[in-house]
Amino acid sequence: MSLNEQILHNHTEFLGTLRHRFLDETRIEALRKFAIKGFPTKKDEEYKYTNIKEITEKDYNFFPKESHNITKEQLDELHLGEENFDWIVFVNGQLRKELSNISIENAEFLSFNYALNDENHKDVFDKYFNTIAAKDLAFTNLNQAYCKYGFFLKVPKNVIIEKPIHVFYLSQNQEENTFYNTRNLLIVEEGAKVEIIESHHNFDESFVFTNSVTEIFTYQNAKADWHKIQNDSDTSYLVDHTFAKQERDSLTTVNTFTFGGKIIRNNLDFIHNGENINSFMNGITIIGKDQLVDHHTAVHHNTPNCQSYQNYKGIFKDKSHGVFNGKVFVNKIAQKTNAYQQNNNVLLSEGATIDTKPQLEIFADDVKCSHGCTVGQLNKDALFYLRARGISKKEAQALLLYAFANDAMQNIDIEPLKVKIEQLLAEKLEVTMEF
Repeated sequence: MSLNEQILHNHTEFLGTLRHRFLDETRIEALRKFAIKGFPTKKDEEYKYTNIKEITEKDYNFFPKESHNITKEQLDELHLGEENFDWIVFVNGQLRKELSNISIENAEFLSFNYALNDENHKDVFDKYFNTIAAKDLAFTNLNQAYCKYGFFLKVPKNVIIEKPIHVFYLSQNQEENTFYNTRNLLIVEEGAKVEIIESHHNFDESFVFTNSVTEIFTYQNAKADWHKIQNDSDTSYLVDHTFAKQERDSLTTVNTFTFGGKIIRNNLDFIHNGENINSFMNGITIIGKDQLVDHHTAVHHNTPNCQSYQNYKGIFKDKSHGVFNGKVFVNKIAQKTNAYQQNNNVLLSEGATIDTKPQLEIFADDVKCSHGCTVGQLNKDALFYLRARGISKKEAQALLLYAFANDAMQNIDIEPLKVKIEQLLAEKLEVTMEF
């Protein structure tokens, strides 16, 4: 049975397991839209370079076993040395309070499933849920039809969440390939501030396919940072859609650090809805073997006097494949827009490939927009310079690659996270460095 058929076959049973009936009709409508189009193929322009056939040809369990035996030691290995963080742990889709450390005050935090069932939050969901997520995409419709796992967080006006929040999504004890539809909703009201770290980890030899949708609303003078650490196993697939809507004078950052996972597709949309908005998107990808990582970004400059900054670095070896498609749309009324977009890549092996396509669509005449991409190998003169000073070829290559990737993490202000990314860089580059 194809995954398309599995999705349609399991939906009635899935609805029967839920209590939030007010979403049933929207779930059925989303499934209908998905059924009409099905999964994208390489014939679709947006998936021209990304073949997901490997994902869609497998059988999956839509109802993961809840039992687990995750130990504190296993969880400790995933931490960032974050004694002063809050952390939220989901195992097999369920929030595990006994493994979590939640001290969030003056804010509303709930598991997504609980929030859906809470009548007190119905008006909030009516106002925000699925209002900025694209309605014409296969994966977002599929997520709406099946979403159950994830979290809801609302940070009230002028509340500063001092501790970063690390959200873990773990899968364990699954005998079959497992399909998760994760949904997150973050609302950061006027003058508020929050920092989220998100990571996914599969502890089984069976495959995990995660279809994740996140909606972020950042209000006036608010700040929201979302950091994605993607360092999962070779039996993991991830398709992520993140939508961020910003109001005037707000700042939103999404950083994506990708080191592991078999096939990863990151879709990122920023929507400007006021003046003096700042949006930051940074990415570092280091992959090998036959991994595939695809970054598709879009910034919708709908209002004047706003800035966006995109900086994605990729290092590819063996037979890995990278894709970058970054779009910037500037509305005719969005004068004084300042948009920067850059994608730089290094290929370390003859079998490694990158398809990169930066795009600008500008309908205003008083703007400052730039974009560019590079694909190449390490600078031979710089490599010679380091080797002439007694540094081995392997370490010289690693130092140059580290310097190449480093500027894409300059805006990380969480020190343990920055150290962790530096360690992962060193590990992937197979060199010992002092930090």
